[in-house]
Amino acid sequence: MTPLAELNLRTARLHLRPLAAGDEADLFAIFGDPQVMRYWSTPPWQGLDDAVAAIERDRRTLAGRQDLRLGVVLHAGEAAGRLVGTVSLFRIDASNRRAEIGYALARSQQGSGLMHEALQALVATAFDHTPGAPFDDLALHRLEADADPRNAASCRTLQRLGFLREGLLRERWQVGGELSDSAWYGLLRPDWLASRASAAQPAG
Repeated sequence: MTPLAELNLRTARLHLRPLAAGDEADLFAIFGDPQVMRYWSTPPWQGLDDAVAAIERDRRTLAGRQDLRLGVVLHAGEAAGRLVGTVSLFRIDASNRRAEIGYALARSQQGSGLMHEALQALVATAFDHTPGAPFDDLALHRLEADADPRNAASCRTLQRLGFLREGLLRERWQVGGELSDSAWYGLLRPDWLASRASAAQPAG
């Protein structure tokens, strides 16, 4: 299987790759932005040291196959080569064949469909049971996501991917003294496969 530290995914507009030295400024521009972090479960980062620590933490978790976070890098345009977001697969539960996804996108790129494109690639990789695929040993059956129900754009992104809202957890997070709810979403691999097969059918 592909070591997670060497995992690279490519889409029409994006290169998804592990975070690396040199990404600190771009990473802090995302996670230090109060508007990007408005509905996050932690406060905005306070400085570049937070980005340095995150990259080092990712290096350890990738080596141990505990969590996966990939930087979202643009192929072309004014921001070509810049890291503009992240997608994550974490809380991997091998015994129950499930994991949680997370994502963040720079404010300047929001509304462009880039996150949908990035998450499509992440979900396809997570659910790929082909021998030698990055997660073939886990044979993941279910993906989960936690979104603040006030974050309509994030909820729409999940729904476009096929995630179903399965419940509401009231006042689950407290960040900066503010309590917020969690909308809980789930996607099952059989449903994802059926949706892909349906989309591939020629119009009749």
